[in-house]
Amino acid sequence: MATCSLANERLRALEDIEREIGAILQNAGNVILELSKEKTNERLLDRQAAAFTASVQHVEAELSAQIRYLTQVATGQPHEGSSYSSRKDCQMALKRVDYARLKLSDVAHTCEQMLEN
Repeated sequence: MATCSLANERLRALEDIEREIGAILQNAGNVILELSKEKTNERLLDRQAAAFTASVQHVEAELSAQIRYLTQVATGQPHEGSSYSSRKDCQMALKRVDYARLKLSDVAHTCEQMLEN
């Protein structure tokens, strides 16, 4: 359940980033609209340019964090919220146990045949 909530949290973060990108585009459009006017309001342009810059920096930081997380997941490095490595280790251990049982069964069968002869 914890991995599901972590995945949902990651998806929400990506949705927030997507909304922020929409705001960036809106700010850029407002700046272009203001620049197309004969007489521009410089204070408005400064505010919108500052909002644009701040939003771009925030999106860049958030996307970098998401990429770092995905890099950790993809390379198998230990990271918070994933149980893949542990599950894989457990599956491999169970396969080794099954193989050992099979070989022990073969040895027992061979021993029984030798004792009967």
